[in-house]
Amino acid sequence: MIPRVHKRGSRTIGLLHYLYGPGTHEEHTDPHLVAAWDSLAPDPGRDIEATLKELQQLLDQPVDALPASRRPDQHVWHLSVRAAPEDPVLTDAQWADIARRMVAATGIAADDDPAACRWAAVRHADDHIHIIATTVREDGRKPRLHNDAARSQAEARLIEADYGLRRLNTGDKTAAQRPTSAERHKAERTGRTRTAREELRETVRRAVAGAANDAEFFDRLGASGLLVVRRVAPSGDLLGYKVALPSDRNKDGEPIFYAGAKLAPDLSLPRIRQRYEGQEAPDETAVGSPQPRPSQARRSATGAVWTALLVIGQDDDGAAAAQIADVGEVLDALAKTSAAHTRRELSDAAFAFERASRSHIRAERQQDRVLRQAARDLVRGGPALGRGEDGAGTAMVIDMLFFLVITAAAWHAKKGHAQQAAAAQQTAEHLRAAYRNAAVAPLSVLRERGRQLTLPLQRRYSSAMREAVPDLAQRVLDEAGWPALAATLAEAEAAGHDVVPLLAEAASRRELDTAESMSDVLVWRLRRLADLPAAAGTDSPAKGTRASTIRSRQSSVPGQGSPRQDRPAPGR
Repeated sequence: MIPRVHKRGSRTIGLLHYLYGPGTHEEHTDPHLVAAWDSLAPDPGRDIEATLKELQQLLDQPVDALPASRRPDQHVWHLSVRAAPEDPVLTDAQWADIARRMVAATGIAADDDPAACRWAAVRHADDHIHIIATTVREDGRKPRLHNDAARSQAEARLIEADYGLRRLNTGDKTAAQRPTSAERHKAERTGRTRTAREELRETVRRAVAGAANDAEFFDRLGASGLLVVRRVAPSGDLLGYKVALPSDRNKDGEPIFYAGAKLAPDLSLPRIRQRYEGQEAPDETAVGSPQPRPSQARRSATGAVWTALLVIGQDDDGAAAAQIADVGEVLDALAKTSAAHTRRELSDAAFAFERASRSHIRAERQQDRVLRQAARDLVRGGPALGRGEDGAGTAMVIDMLFFLVITAAAWHAKKGHAQQAAAAQQTAEHLRAAYRNAAVAPLSVLRERGRQLTLPLQRRYSSAMREAVPDLAQRVLDEAGWPALAATLAEAEAAGHDVVPLLAEAASRRELDTAESMSDVLVWRLRRLADLPAAAGTDSPAKGTRASTIRSRQSSVPGQGSPRQDRPAPGR
């Protein structure tokens, strides 16, 4: 149940006209009163003799009784209360009870207060009501409405429990502003799946991903097709910006602009600048700085995500918050550059994780450059074709991102960030689906190669599996993905690795027995640890780099351990 305290107004009759009217596009049906301060209050919706003017005059009586000098200018209080889409349709009597509980909780009208404010609850749809009140009590005093929004939220949680409705998580005021009902109706009317505010937020976030300075950020905004207006001080300093969709216009045909802070708290220009504060923009035109290939960018991102996983596992909340925020940039960049068969789920994952990327814990951004550079390389590397090395690389990085997102969900839950934890869990489900789409082709190739191994080789790798992971070996050998793992072991051995310690190291990096397919987990771990190409039969993206060097570099991260995961790997 979602209560929302709206901006106060000065015209009671104006709000009543809206509540009892047809709505912006005839969406209001059967508007009528479900409850009011007085059981005999007139209902212009059901009583043909009652009028809006009559109801307005009764609501405004305490206001009009005051001397003109004491009357508040903004005396119209407005609260909407909306049920979740999956909730049952409530009766008028149930909505009346909810209205009385809300006015009591917010300070408008306690049950035992005969001098409370006058109010009325109007229902014009199955899933919500509007409560209108005037903020002058019968005794002429002002009601105590301090923190009314938070109190309405707290009461909504109790109502959900009492009525068996969907239990929503309590917010912490770090969420992006919700689209208004008018914005949602406009999106429906124009055939959009998301409101203009949501589309703009997604586009701006993708422009931020890996950006190194203001110039690059605004260049990306312009290239995305948005209308961009910069706010410049008389001194010439850039203070802020606002953006609009070219097709989103008001009744006068003018673009509807949104400031960055109105899209999300972390998209204001000062907050964006914090991301690249103290970070020098790399000279990508210099010798030795070629544009990375999509496959290289994905390979590098996998290592960056693993490093971030280790940081989140340490006891440093500021560093963990920065890594989690930067995961959002990697997801945005990956969605922007992904192939068609994974793009939708990755876009949905990035959209969901947006809520998980912010909390009240201040992100310490001085040492969080690895993920931002990974996001930058993904964008610079350009779109992936979704097959061969870059397709397998996409599966590999999604696999690692899944673990990180689950770790972020556990971190948020530990800190009491209910909405962020729920958003991270939702992100994991989208990543699970994206992984299935990305991994099917490269794993099919590997499985076919594994089936073609000679019987002596198959026995050797089975023995290696039993020696490296004796407790779980039989489960792995019985899985449909075992041939792909055997093919990977053959590649690793051909590259000069001893497969038993390599398997043992890969298995030690997480709790394998929680995975749906342990063989899939080990395939990607081994291919990264042994410095094998992500896809079988392609040249290594890091040719000449020994796996021992990679392991040495990873082990230099302070506090390296084996992060425990509470959920299975995606799609397994």
